[in-house]
Amino acid sequence: MKLNRLTTMVILAMVLGVLVGYACHAWAPTPEAAKEIAGYFGLLTDIFLRMIKMIIAPLVFATLAAGMSTMGDSRTVGRIGTRALAWFMGASLISLTLGLLIANLTQPGSSMSIPLPEAGTATQLKTGALNLRDFITQVFPKSIVESMANNAILQILVFSLFFGMALGHLHNQAARTLVATLDEVVHVMLKVTDYVMRFAPVGVFGAVAGAITTQGLGMLGVFGKFMLSFYLALAALWLVLVFAGYVVLGRDVFRLLKLIRTPMLIGFSTASSESVYPKLMEQLEKFGVRPKVTGFVLPLGYSFNLDGSMIYTTFAAIFIAQAYGIDMPLSAQITMLLVLMVSSKGIAGVPRASLVVVAAVLPMFNLPEAGVLLILGIDHFLDMGRTLTNVMGNAIATAVVAKWEGAIDRVPDALAEREEMIPAPGDDEAARATA
Repeated sequence: MKLNRLTTMVILAMVLGVLVGYACHAWAPTPEAAKEIAGYFGLLTDIFLRMIKMIIAPLVFATLAAGMSTMGDSRTVGRIGTRALAWFMGASLISLTLGLLIANLTQPGSSMSIPLPEAGTATQLKTGALNLRDFITQVFPKSIVESMANNAILQILVFSLFFGMALGHLHNQAARTLVATLDEVVHVMLKVTDYVMRFAPVGVFGAVAGAITTQGLGMLGVFGKFMLSFYLALAALWLVLVFAGYVVLGRDVFRLLKLIRTPMLIGFSTASSESVYPKLMEQLEKFGVRPKVTGFVLPLGYSFNLDGSMIYTTFAAIFIAQAYGIDMPLSAQITMLLVLMVSSKGIAGVPRASLVVVAAVLPMFNLPEAGVLLILGIDHFLDMGRTLTNVMGNAIATAVVAKWEGAIDRVPDALAEREEMIPAPGDDEAARATA
């Protein structure tokens, strides 16, 4: 497969990050010194992620508001939302089940035989943030300015829905001008994305070098079986997602995977889904998905369709039970799966969301909450796989919903492979006609 320039640079940055990180870890006289060195590498990643975050809010708002204004009526919005959520729920159930099955088959924690920790051992994870009341409350913005400042995607989505539908029901010249302006804002922000993504290799290098400097490669050997088993579970989920995409999209699912290889690689190396949101939106438009569908389904997926995080929660919980030698009957495992199915839907906006969900659910099944400390040291390397899976799952979900809606306009391969963004055919003309 021919790699574009950005993908090549990201791969080279990952390799260089591993080499430099390993050297710094080996030469650092103390763990404190290694952590300090890693802080300087982390500065590169922080700068890149900050530049990405400055794009997300205006891009989500402009794309969704412009899309809603041309969607026609609320029934269309409801239909797209229902189809998207149905796919999200199915994918979540499959992800959780696969995590449960593969953890039981591979038994990654069975040979550890760790004594139970003392009661009250602190995990420093804010499990209190995971509750239904806070989740429902944080969905609705009290100030769109505050929501944009915090990059609260779900809140921006809610405001954009109202704004776009109101704009669509106004038929004066000012409203039509505003729709055309929002459409142009989308293209400006995607151009800004092209500029920012040129710094992606620098951010990737900093993320990988920092992680290896702090943890070293030895940590991977200690938890090798656990990591190997988890990535086996992820590989099984990738096959299921691709097969499900193939059922709806046919052979085009492989064209989609080819287009999103760079966002997946950047997400993997930075362990941040936010870092690829603008680029993923751009690649979906290159695939032919109309912006009005991408602008609605993709931010919704970032809140409710975290397939990699789902599979991790059941896998990690079973691993902790095995590590402490606690037997969990099948009935308890199925109950835990259902609890995780519900509780995991409130993780949007929660720091270290997957670990928080696991830590919150463990006490319900008499498992020590402090068990998450076992995997805290290698969580970054696990998060890399989770993020890649989340990116893939959301790309396939968006393309599938667009296919069901008849909202995919085929883009010629030669144009789709260009590094810079191209307008998706059909949507610009529709926006101009509306204006």
